[in-house]
Amino acid sequence: MIKEYLKHKFKNFEPALMEKIEQNASIKEFEPDEILMTTGQYFRSTMLVVEGRIKLYREGPEGGEFFMYYLEPGNACALSMICAAKKEASEIMAKAVEKTKVITLPIELMDDLMRNYKTWYYFVLETYRSRYEELLVVIDHIAFKGMDERLDFYLRNQVMKLQTKELKITHSEIASDLSSSREVISRLLKKMEQKGDLLLHRNYIEWLR
Repeated sequence: MIKEYLKHKFKNFEPALMEKIEQNASIKEFEPDEILMTTGQYFRSTMLVVEGRIKLYREGPEGGEFFMYYLEPGNACALSMICAAKKEASEIMAKAVEKTKVITLPIELMDDLMRNYKTWYYFVLETYRSRYEELLVVIDHIAFKGMDERLDFYLRNQVMKLQTKELKITHSEIASDLSSSREVISRLLKKMEQKGDLLLHRNYIEWLR
């Protein structure tokens, strides 16, 4: 089962690396809204996502959330790799957005994989790079874009990543991801509907562009 997931979701891994992972890894499943990672947690493993979707975010002192990025099939958690390698506690939260399945790798393997498998080495570098770029996009939008532009980008990005124009996401969830209020998001969504960009249904948003 693990090797089949690797062949489909991590195609660039060399055969020897897949064998190594299969021999040492295990599969874990998480239900929607289940917490995978908490602030202050120490890691005993790192994760390769093979099914579902994971939201990574910072939790504020008053309980608010600052959205960072999503992990999807074929992704790994760069921050868990860093914290695991350096034996440091997590400073972020992670929860499953939908039913999710991951391959977990013991941290004891990290040095061996980095040293002996080039495809793992390049995968880790690419993971760091892509997560860094995603964080830059978030920072740029907060610093330089209005909420209407941020909302438009957010919805287009959801459509692209989920490969569907029917987004089953609530106004409150969008507001949480964009560090805004539900009232502001609802008002902007209504304006977008009036412009013909989308349709607001009872349980989902239909993207029309």
